[in-house]
Amino acid sequence: MDNSNTSAPSSGLLQSGDNVLWHAGASAVSIAGIQYAKTAGEKNISITAGSDSKVEFCKSLGATQGFNYHSEDWVKGILDATGGYGVDVIVDFIGKDYSQGNFEVAALDGRIVQLASLSGAKLAAGLDIGLLENKQLRWEGSRLRSRNLEYQSRLRDILVEKALPKFIDGTLEVPIEKVFSWKDIQEAYALMESNASKGKFICVVD
Repeated sequence: MDNSNTSAPSSGLLQSGDNVLWHAGASAVSIAGIQYAKTAGEKNISITAGSDSKVEFCKSLGATQGFNYHSEDWVKGILDATGGYGVDVIVDFIGKDYSQGNFEVAALDGRIVQLASLSGAKLAAGLDIGLLENKQLRWEGSRLRSRNLEYQSRLRDILVEKALPKFIDGTLEVPIEKVFSWKDIQEAYALMESNASKGKFICVVD
């Protein structure tokens, strides 16, 4: 086992034809991930988001279906949409509140990549790890800040090689929510804190 902190960056072993689920679908990472999954030939791209407008936004980027977690049962929705199969790869930023649902929607031999734990890092009581065992799931954590500079440099090189050309030719895009003057930085922060944005902010220094 390599514990050197320099092994090749992992992507959840995403394979062409997989079903994939991106939580926090309108976040910056998921916006890029939805588009990349589409270009990689993923069979079914599901997302969760906090509003109907965010769901529609994610669909415009390539999501097959999306679920407003405030008003819909995303577990049932994904299982229905995939004919009970579930998803091969789950990318999760939420943590505690979604762990059980992730186990339920994961397909046999599925992979769960935990990038953050916005709802809490301590698992909820009653979490059924029997699903983890029976489905032979792999649940892995990833955090860039804990990686050394060599690993981060290799990740940067992969991004430049694999993704940058797709941004240049327009295959991938960076949605811009709004452009602010630096004088309106408080307004920009207020919009960010509202959790209503769908894309990047640009702050222009006059």
